[in-house]
Formats: sequence, C-alpha cells, structure tokens
Amino acid sequence: MTRTKPAATAPVLGTRALNRATLERQLLLRRSPMPPAAAVEHLVGLQGQEVKPPYHALAARLDGFTPEALSGLLERRETVRIVTLRSTIHLHTADDALTLRPLVQPARTRELNLFRHGLVGVDPERLAALARELVETEPRTMRHLREALSAEWPEADPQALAVAARCTLPLVQVTPRGLWGRGAQVALTTAEHWLGRAAEPAAAPDSAVLRYLAAFGPASVKDMQTWCGLTRMRPVFERLRPRLVTFRDERGTELFDLPEAPRPDPDTPAPPRFLPEFDNLLLSHADRTRVVPPANKGRTWQANTFYCPLLVDGFLAGVWRLIGDALVIEPFGKLTAAQGGEVAEEGARMLRVLYGESSYDIRFGTVIA
Repeated sequence: MTRTKPAATAPVLGTRALNRATLERQLLLRRSPMPPAAAVEHLVGLQGQEVKPPYHALAARLDGFTPEALSGLLERRETVRIVTLRSTIHLHTADDALTLRPLVQPARTRELNLFRHGLVGVDPERLAALARELVETEPRTMRHLREALSAEWPEADPQALAVAARCTLPLVQVTPRGLWGRGAQVALTTAEHWLGRAAEPAAAPDSAVLRYLAAFGPASVKDMQTWCGLTRMRPVFERLRPRLVTFRDERGTELFDLPEAPRPDPDTPAPPRFLPEFDNLLLSHADRTRVVPPANKGRTWQANTFYCPLLVDGFLAGVWRLIGDALVIEPFGKLTAAQGGEVAEEGARMLRVLYGESSYDIRFGTVIA
C-alpha cells in the first residue's frame, strides 16, 4: 500500500493543544458523570498491574465514583482483569476482554518466543489443552500451574511453562482478587469459563483504531502501536484515512483524529490530578511529550520502584505516595501558592473518595530537583 505523506498544509497542533485534547478524552479536564462501566469501555480498559490503580484512575476521572461500584462490576463479572495491551494486566469490560485479547494475540505469541529455550520438546497445543483443563476445573495460581505443567514436561523450565499458558490462553484473575479492600492471591481461569460465554472473534483493527483515537487522540500510527503492542498498523490507518482528519505535531509527525472529537483551546484550565502508577495516560503514546515534559522523562520510577504521577496544569509535575497515615506529595519543581493549594485540595478529595473518613495528613515532601 502506498504511504501518504503528511500534507505540508495540515494544521499544526502544539504540545498544549495535544495535551488538552488528550486530557479531555481521558476524562481529566473535568470529572465525568459516566457510570464506571461506561468509563472503562470508553477508556478501552484501565492499567491494572496492581489492585488499586483502576480505583485511583476512576477516582480522578469520575464524579460520584465509589470504590464499591467498581468492585461490584468485578463481582458481577461485568469487568475482568486480564493480560491484553502491552502484555500487561488491564481491567476491561467483559465484552472487551473477549474481543481485545484475540486482537492482540500476535503480541502475546511474540512474547512467548522469548521463552522458547525453556520450552524445548513441549507441544504447544497439548500445553494449551492441559492448561485449559486445569484452570477450568478450578482456578489455579501460577505456582499451581507451574507444578502441574512441570509434571507433564519435567525437562522444561517451569516458569516458561506457566508463561506459555498465560500467552496462549485468555486467562482472567478471579475475584476476590481485584476487589477494593480485599487481599487475595492471583488465581486464574479462562475468560470463557469465568464469563460463561464462548470465545468471540477478534475486534476489527479498524474499530480498535477508532476507539483508540476517541480515548487518546490525536495520535500517530506509532502512538497507536505503542498503546496496543501490535505492529504494521499503517495499512489500517490508510484504509481509514477518508474517515479521519489529519494534523501535524511541531516535529512534523502526522497525527490522525476523528473529525468530531473534542480539541479544546490550549488555554483551557487543567486542574491537578492524582493518577495511579502505570496510568495509561502516560504509557499510550510513542511520543509522550504531550503529557511528560522532556525534563521530567523517566522521573516516575527509580530502579524497581514506580511512583504515582501528579499532574499540574495538565503535565507531569511530581509524584505522590501514601506512607502510613500521610499523603506525601513530591513536586519536581516549585509550585506557586495557588497551585499548592489546588493540589492539596485535590489530594484531600481523592482521599475522601477512596478512603472515606480515614485520617490522612497531607504533606509536601522534599522537592525533587
């Protein structure tokens, strides 16, 4: 397929324009009255490597949100936790879990190739059938999977066997894992078994692109590929080009968007927001400067420790942590008195929404230079 070059006359969207457009679609310019299930669907899932991030993500985005509402969706099996985008655990609606996982299966297959040396002599079809039988008989932990599969292939690497099961089958984490305030180890079964529904065809790539743009646009082809972990998506964008509008960023990169999608004025106020670690806002573009100033790149983690990002004026401006009975806020630079007051107010709101009447101090830690 012939690749169309971005027109030199295509409108240019500056960093703030991209920032405000993305924040609007991410429900971060103003809190939305959407029900939690509708928000999870609109955002095409929430990053959920740990239990709390989806709750913090919706607390920042929704008006009237309560953690019990999201726990209820999980208990009723209207949402599930499953490995999908970028080979990480996401919380999806049941419908999306059944269609997005097949869409990104090529990426899971590529991941499996990394463990091929530990799977010499293992029949992939036999492994998938045995693993399915095991987890559908009763939910299994990864340790149980390793032990059971190792009994069948004692010469193989146990960890590789368990990873192969996760890459091959659409395994979901069963409740009570994922419920607010309920500790539980990870136990797995198949999405079909947990949801009581047969496997469905993969979501159409065209539909996935349109949904991505609705939640993260305007965006480039590489941005979309970063979000989903797939490659060779250029032909899909070219097929959709007549239905889309195009822009350029300040570097000349072509950006695609939905014609009627919101693109607010770059000077639209953006209130402070406390986001969870790994929030998709910060992970779903190849070029993250629309949210992460170059000077702050890589500053939400140190070694193996990942911190929760703080947005001020729409951009990454610090990190925050709950330490004991304190919310500790660590800016990357000096905040004005007005900004500090707004950040503290937003922090107090987040604590009320998620932790009720629990008593937390709000402290500004040492400014991270």
